Amino acid sequence: MRVVIVTESFPPDVNGVAHCALQTARHLVDRGHSPLVVAPAPAPGSAPDTDAPCPVVRVPSLPLPGYPQVRVALPSRRLAAALLDHRADLVHLASPFVLGVRGMAAAARLGIPAVAVYQTDLAGYARTYMGAGEAAAWRRIRSVHAAADRTLAPSSAALADLETHGVPRVRLWPRGVDTIRFRPGHRDEALRRELAPDGELIVGYVGRLAPEKHVELLAGVCGLEGVKVVVVGDGPSHAHLTEALPGAVFLGRRTGPELARIFASLDVFAHTGPFETFCQTVQEAMASGVPVVAPAAGGPLDLVAHEHTGLLVPPREAAAVTQAVRTLAADPERRAAYGLAARTTVEGRTWAAVGDQLIGHYDAVLAARRTAVAA
Repeated sequence: MRVVIVTESFPPDVNGVAHCALQTARHLVDRGHSPLVVAPAPAPGSAPDTDAPCPVVRVPSLPLPGYPQVRVALPSRRLAAALLDHRADLVHLASPFVLGVRGMAAAARLGIPAVAVYQTDLAGYARTYMGAGEAAAWRRIRSVHAAADRTLAPSSAALADLETHGVPRVRLWPRGVDTIRFRPGHRDEALRRELAPDGELIVGYVGRLAPEKHVELLAGVCGLEGVKVVVVGDGPSHAHLTEALPGAVFLGRRTGPELARIFASLDVFAHTGPFETFCQTVQEAMASGVPVVAPAAGGPLDLVAHEHTGLLVPPREAAAVTQAVRTLAADPERRAAYGLAARTTVEGRTWAAVGDQLIGHYDAVLAARRTAVAA
């Protein structure tokens, strides 16, 4: 199968869309298929695509005003040319919004089936950054995804949102996790002593530092006796959060084996963002054997079993986050039980397993298109 993955983000970007697109390309290659990635060009001076498992076509891009870590693709003939040159059987649209919209239009013109993967809660972002615009965001989401042969939602909450707002032909497709990289055995006592020299309980957040993530909700946790907050990630809220979270350790962006060591060395993982369509970092923490505190909204509802693998709290309630951490800090046996259950829960959620599910969706779309043409 010849697949063109049109993605709004790709490594060296570090985010859920980029990571999922990379894992999808890797799995297609592993299964003997022929993928091609089309993505916005990274910032000047970024690392080349030497680690990509397949060819990558880069489209000219500009940084998003006020959020330079995000690149927005400019109009380019390279996209349509890539579909033709690759002789695509199917187009995979990863979180389509700008480049993906053009990919959808090009696929439609060329008569190529398209699968759209919903990954970003644009309506939630509109509320956060503009205080309005949620209805307009849903109109755009609906118009883009309605043109696809199938839309794949990463969680039951995301699937329900899409169907409620009139998006047709939606199916569930979750995300995988690297259970070899992320595992309890990477716990590092030397790292723990470095992060918490007085032997504090370590509570970690991993992700973008941006307004929609509401990392400031950890301020109360910073005030708990015997607790050290560790923040991993970068973004436009970094300066604000260094003031809002007194005593927290900010490690910046970390990846690869180093990130895996950090995850496994935590005592509690706390996620604060209420707009997650999935939340990969929660799953990585669970694979690392770490109990999770997360909002009872969006993707975490599928991932965290309340009082079994972690604690779900009301979204955007700082006191609830603090109380959940306080509860786990006071009960080492409970933390250990939740961490063990978390690891057990995700052991079957490998990228290979969910990658095969994705290929099943591709096959179903291609079969339906052949039937429609024959009719």
